Amino acid sequence: MKYSIIIPVYNRPDEVDELLESLSSQSFTNFEVIIVEDGSTIPCEDICKKYKEEVDIHYFKKENSGPGQSRNYGAERAKGEYLIILDSDVMLPKGYLQAVDDEIKHHPTIGAFGGPDASHPTFTPIQKAISYSMTSFFTTGGIRGGKAKLDKFYPRSFNMGIRRDVYATLGGFSKMRFGEDIDFSYRIVEAGHETRLFPSAWVWHKRRTDFRKFWRQVYNSGIARINLEKRHPGTMKLVHLLPMVFTVGVICLLLLFLLGVALYCEGEWLDANGLRPTDNMHQGIGFMFCMLALFPLLLYSGIIFIHSSIMNRSLWVGLLSVPAAFVQLMGYGFGFIKAWWKRIILKQDEFTAFEKNFYQ
Repeated sequence: MKYSIIIPVYNRPDEVDELLESLSSQSFTNFEVIIVEDGSTIPCEDICKKYKEEVDIHYFKKENSGPGQSRNYGAERAKGEYLIILDSDVMLPKGYLQAVDDEIKHHPTIGAFGGPDASHPTFTPIQKAISYSMTSFFTTGGIRGGKAKLDKFYPRSFNMGIRRDVYATLGGFSKMRFGEDIDFSYRIVEAGHETRLFPSAWVWHKRRTDFRKFWRQVYNSGIARINLEKRHPGTMKLVHLLPMVFTVGVICLLLLFLLGVALYCEGEWLDANGLRPTDNMHQGIGFMFCMLALFPLLLYSGIIFIHSSIMNRSLWVGLLSVPAAFVQLMGYGFGFIKAWWKRIILKQDEFTAFEKNFYQ
């Protein structure tokens, strides 16, 4: 068996149906699929049975332990020379596995690999906007699998492959609830194995379906970044600090705007009570502060709107990409700041600081 595709699942039978349908149409067929039901209350076993004749599927059900440990559970039962980790909310183009196989033939000693993600035409406008915010150079610096990136590429678990012997030697994913895929990638590189981006091995990635769920996802990612730096000192790069800088900057600009409004209103009140001439300094300074605060926010929003509209060929998706970008950057930023305070300033350990977020 050349490839074992491992998919942890938690209450997502509809997504599994779409993913298995895309796997059933692969042009390369030397693979097995291992579905690990991670304590779901809405199981996907019937969906798996639906594709038994088309795909070599092995279905397992276990108590909830999080995605990382569920992947390890599947890896222990896999037969493939290479293990491919996928999230349940992806779909594969017909040539995905063939692209992976072609790349491996050119790089036979590769330890781990991964591919980028894209938005499918059937995705909702919000899903397309979220996908844009997670992949655009103007929001993430292109570190999530794009060709133009500011940081070294590390495979992510939505589309990640590992040579079986490498997986076994390193013990698979750690018990981190979030960021465990990056932690694993760091350990792979630290062990001396090469990781590589396979640009042609891309997937359609649904991500979150609304901004509230998206906020929680990126908030936890911000927390994970501090924990990753504590586990792997020196891995935090400038690009990882940008969401925090952006968040602090937006807060400062909003405070400046409120100060400007207060000064302007004070000037109006003084005029109304005859205490100052009509052209008093308070109104002028207040108006200037408001403009200084709004200009960078509007400029950034305009860049996002125009770029996303062009990339997605939709003004509506472009408009939705503006709040998506702010949610992506500020959710990550607030999580980062909270983790920095708890882990660096208060010196709490990983389990104590974020037990609710990571280990329940």
